Amino acid sequence: MWSIIRERLRQGYRTTPFPVEQPNLPEEFRGLPIIGSQDCLENCQRCAEECPTEVIQIIKQNTDEANGPKQGIQIDLGNCLFCTICQDNCPVEKIKYSRNHSLAATSRNDLMVREKKYPKVKALQEQMRRVFGRSLKLRQVSAGGCNACEADLNVLTTVVFDLSRFGIEFVASPRHADGLIVTGPITRNMEFALMKTYQAVPAPKFVIAVGACAISGGPFYLSAEQNNGLDQFLPVDLYIPGCPPHPFTILDGILRWLEKIKASE
Repeated sequence: MWSIIRERLRQGYRTTPFPVEQPNLPEEFRGLPIIGSQDCLENCQRCAEECPTEVIQIIKQNTDEANGPKQGIQIDLGNCLFCTICQDNCPVEKIKYSRNHSLAATSRNDLMVREKKYPKVKALQEQMRRVFGRSLKLRQVSAGGCNACEADLNVLTTVVFDLSRFGIEFVASPRHADGLIVTGPITRNMEFALMKTYQAVPAPKFVIAVGACAISGGPFYLSAEQNNGLDQFLPVDLYIPGCPPHPFTILDGILRWLEKIKASE
């Protein structure tokens, strides 16, 4: 017993101070891609051609009457694998993956990132926040996932992140839940189970899509055995992109949605 107490004292306070303090992420962390203002090379489409999930679009923007429209880039974070191939292949370094972990959005369209346009989370309406802001119970559904997103959700329940200190908990039964948090590409074999689980959650209820697979199909988006995104079946209230998203990205998105982190922070 004394050895356990000594070890506990040696380890000290292990819970992250986030969101009071910003997380200390490793140098290897790949966060929000920043699209610079520099001009692309004429007719260059190397980033779009090399992207494994075809999430980059070449667009025309910032129309100038003198010089005409400028070639720009749009990245769909909803299906981005954060592999940095686009960054590595851009000859003018127009795309740069930052260490910004705030990637979530409440609208699918807000995951379309381009120059000076980045994801944003709209907080729940005040009445809903009064009901669920202090106690939110979620039933996690793995709809054919590889266990990466599921593992990062599980990490949130450990002493380091301690999700329950915000009143947020994962529950075993959908009948005890306020909503679903879904991972995986929604395979054909999981359609029925997912819908039955959703129907078992009492209203009003929420749906959170975690990871590229749940949002758009991820690396499987062209497969006939999945459905290209959770919003093909259910109304999604919060999108948290990544492959997989970092636990801080998941926590940040949910807390902004509940307005436990203000938009200006």
